[in-house]
Amino acid sequence: MRDHSSASGAGREALQLDVAALRADTPGCRSVIHFNNAGCGLPAAPVTDAMVGHLNLEARIGGYEASAARAAEVRAFYTETAALINTGPDNIAFAGSATHAYANALSSIPFQADDVILTTRDDFISNQIAFLSLRKRFGVRIVHAPNTPEGGVDVEAMAALMRTHRPRLVSATHVPTNSGLVSPIAEIGRHCRELDLLYLVDACQSVGQFVIDVEEIGCDLLTATCRKFLRGPRGSGFLYVSDRVLRAGYEPLFIDMHGARWTEPGGYEPVATAARFEEWEFPYATVLGSAAATRYAREVGIEAIEQRTPALAARLRDRLAPIAGVRVLDRGPRLAALVTFGVAGWQPQPFKAAMDVRGINSALSFREFAQFDFGDKDVDWCLRLSPHYYNTEEEVDHVADAIADLAGRGRR
Repeated sequence: MRDHSSASGAGREALQLDVAALRADTPGCRSVIHFNNAGCGLPAAPVTDAMVGHLNLEARIGGYEASAARAAEVRAFYTETAALINTGPDNIAFAGSATHAYANALSSIPFQADDVILTTRDDFISNQIAFLSLRKRFGVRIVHAPNTPEGGVDVEAMAALMRTHRPRLVSATHVPTNSGLVSPIAEIGRHCRELDLLYLVDACQSVGQFVIDVEEIGCDLLTATCRKFLRGPRGSGFLYVSDRVLRAGYEPLFIDMHGARWTEPGGYEPVATAARFEEWEFPYATVLGSAAATRYAREVGIEAIEQRTPALAARLRDRLAPIAGVRVLDRGPRLAALVTFGVAGWQPQPFKAAMDVRGINSALSFREFAQFDFGDKDVDWCLRLSPHYYNTEEEVDHVADAIADLAGRGRR
């Protein structure tokens, strides 16, 4: 892949991307305006090439034989992912999704009745449902830290709850699926380290969009998907497991022959690495596509991506804010490339369908996805737009003009 980034001067402000080259690498740019990267990013050609190439190899020589032939490339998934988040390859486990990774991480914690899970009001829906399931099955207690008036968790209040409850688990979502909010996960992590509390971070919407450093965050466990801002294939994600969690012997509830050795008829021994959180059966073409996507993002430059992607979203918010009938919903001191808004006079599905007709990819979000956040904002639905670094300023303006036109039609 060609070098897509450059610096014309000193400092982070000087980082530039060759957007034309990035778009040339992205076939989907020729057919749609893809503002649904928080759902699935458009894959670059090296990602699909890696996957199709491996499927063709499986067809020629057999599945087991193909994975053996590509063993070095498969291992690159771990080295590339580790380099992406500043850890070692042995701390990375492949997962079929971020939710799969999160469930495996939760299953490794020996919850008991009255254990406290401390979380935020801006968490991912599936995480909250998992906590409620744990409450139903084991009798754990779920405590939500309050938000600040400007939006986002009140870290000092959360730290006070840590000291009061001594939670079995502290959990935070870096960027929720229903909002552009960026949570201060490193600040939360510092308090967790001071109090020696187990800390789990959902980075599903931030990996591939922001620089992620697990050492700086101070988390014990971190989950992410590859299909969103990392631009990898569907059905792929990963789990980061810290050294201290591995040393403490945490393991998933349903460990298998890949994650453990059957050492005697009545006993087994987990492997020493994060592979204990994996299963034996792997979608090898997907793993290779994920490795290619991570390599691509790192070669483009995460620092440059972190500058450009949220800036495109900020431009979009600025264009939407003055449109009559449009209410931009994102709140918080720092915002990501998820732009959420409501439109007066429209129902959700017809509005999205009208965007689809104009060749603009988007996503809907509903109150059931974010009971706290949408309850606080008193909205039942929103449209979510999520540009990425390969999108253009001209596309942002075109999308804003389309929304202005549709909002006007809704008011008539």
